[in-house]
Amino acid sequence: EVQLVESGGGLVQPGGSLRLSCAASGFTFTNYGMAWVRQAPGKGLEWVSTINRIRTITSYADSVKGRFTISRDNAKNMLYLQMNSLKPEDTAVYYCAKGPGYSDRGQGTQVTVSS
Repeated sequence: EVQLVESGGGLVQPGGSLRLSCAASGFTFTNYGMAWVRQAPGKGLEWVSTINRIRTITSYADSVKGRFTISRDNAKNMLYLQMNSLKPEDTAVYYCAKGPGYSDRGQGTQVTVSS
């Protein structure tokens, strides 16, 4: 059974930073690309970033490019999202998702950016 457990969210002021983590289990982590997606209040799911299985290719939504960095540690079955220069519009529940299709997601971690 695929299990994805996100952590690291919280309340942060605009301009601040957070590092999200996702612990993966129940599948061979190194065989799959992974992604972060988010859902803001009252809105649909929004793709944030993707990393391929061997960490050679990353991609980002325009809204986070230059501020967020996705990474993974295949030895630890962990996925990360370093978020810098946070803005109020980054407020959302953040989910890690397993490729392909990214329909397998965790329970999410809340990120709130507010002064």
